[in-house]
Amino acid sequence: MAVLRGFASAPSSRLQPLTIRPRRTGPDRLTRPQLTALIVASALFMENVDSTVIATSLPAIAADLGSDPIKLKLALTAYLISLATFIPISGWAADRLGARTVFRGAIIVFVAGSIACSLSDTLWQFVGARILQGAGGAMMVPVGRLVVLRATPKAELLSAMAWLTVPALIGPILGPPLGGFITTYFDWRWIFWINVPVGILGVVLVSAFIDNLTTPERRPLDRTGFVLSGVGLAGLVFGLSVLGQNMLPLPVSGAMIVVGALSLAAYLRHARRTPHPLLDLSLLKIDTFRITVLGGTFFRIGVGAIPFLLPLALQIGLGKTPFEAGSLVFLMAIGALAMKVTVKPILTRFGFRGTLMVNGVIGAVFLASLGLFALETPIIVMIGVLLFGGFFRSLQFTALNTLAYADVSEARMSRATSFYSVVQQVSLALGVAVAAALIEVQRFQRGSDEVLIGDFLPAFLVVGAIALCSVVWYARLREDAGAELAAPAVRSA
Repeated sequence: MAVLRGFASAPSSRLQPLTIRPRRTGPDRLTRPQLTALIVASALFMENVDSTVIATSLPAIAADLGSDPIKLKLALTAYLISLATFIPISGWAADRLGARTVFRGAIIVFVAGSIACSLSDTLWQFVGARILQGAGGAMMVPVGRLVVLRATPKAELLSAMAWLTVPALIGPILGPPLGGFITTYFDWRWIFWINVPVGILGVVLVSAFIDNLTTPERRPLDRTGFVLSGVGLAGLVFGLSVLGQNMLPLPVSGAMIVVGALSLAAYLRHARRTPHPLLDLSLLKIDTFRITVLGGTFFRIGVGAIPFLLPLALQIGLGKTPFEAGSLVFLMAIGALAMKVTVKPILTRFGFRGTLMVNGVIGAVFLASLGLFALETPIIVMIGVLLFGGFFRSLQFTALNTLAYADVSEARMSRATSFYSVVQQVSLALGVAVAAALIEVQRFQRGSDEVLIGDFLPAFLVVGAIALCSVVWYARLREDAGAELAAPAVRSA
């Protein structure tokens, strides 16, 4: 019999312990923490795919709803606004109601939003349904990560987080080609109906295998912080996402960014004065958390530019169709899957600090090299770059997402997951904004609205350089940072 208590073994923990039923161990059987991670990863995969799946389907959806495709892009940004607004409150809800209850409820809300999307007959019905989906996704991602953190001993955390990294990497890449395929050969409404059986299965598995851990601490809801962070994050994420994409006039998107930034500045002042802030800034006093947040932000900005830049480079530089370009980009997902079985040996051998520094350089070089695709690079070279680039990118994210929680106590884990998820969302949105701005600058210098092949190499070089800046932060890690997480796991018979 093995009794695993997750992080609850810490003397300071006030959480209910998680007791695992007797099980056999062996290479052919999943441990309970691995099973929990796989269940959560499946739900997160659904959310990550849906966040981008309608990108290539907008013309067909717009025609069916009798709307303009440009106006329908509000559905994409409405989803982002909903995510940014509700992510900060997820940690408070999980502590108050229990992680399983909130995670299961988030799946139900997300599926309800999916059904509403498929039944929409007007633009505003569709936008409203996407907001409902975003509310479910906002709770699903950080609370799902929290479920895994609380159910997994530190010795097995690295393996569990590898499962959670895969959907975040594959989902945004798979979404556009999947949406294009379903819309071309079936009907766009099926994009959302496929979430229903996945969601039902998720609710059943969560109910059967995940315990409803709560904390006796009843933190009051920081209502002022909720309003300030909601306005700030929604304005910032929305403004950055539409900047340079001709979705709104430049002064409007710029004003939203300014309002968002001012609201966040007001939140920072508020958070220093309230005893229970919604986003706990004191977490940044933890070295490993602070460094992974700041260093990871630079790396995610670079990676966040890829879904915008690469499909355009393949289409303009190589004449690929949107579906062909999306399918080619999906090769990065295969590299990401290969990482799952190698991450533990790599981190055990080289440690978190050494891996993040060396792999950060390699990942940045691969990002920059994607600019060569527009120069008619041979297909075999492209395949190799995408496969290996996907592997190194996935390795970097798995290491970051694991190390971030190495020194966070259980009592603060829910606040840490909310904070970390907010930073991730803003970083990826900023990546798209930076990529769009780089293309716009080059078009402005030429005095032309046309996007040329030569515009992409400088843009990829810049985002690669931004990602490279993350290494400066990783160098500040202790040599033994995260050593307990990378140690070989000891299994009980």
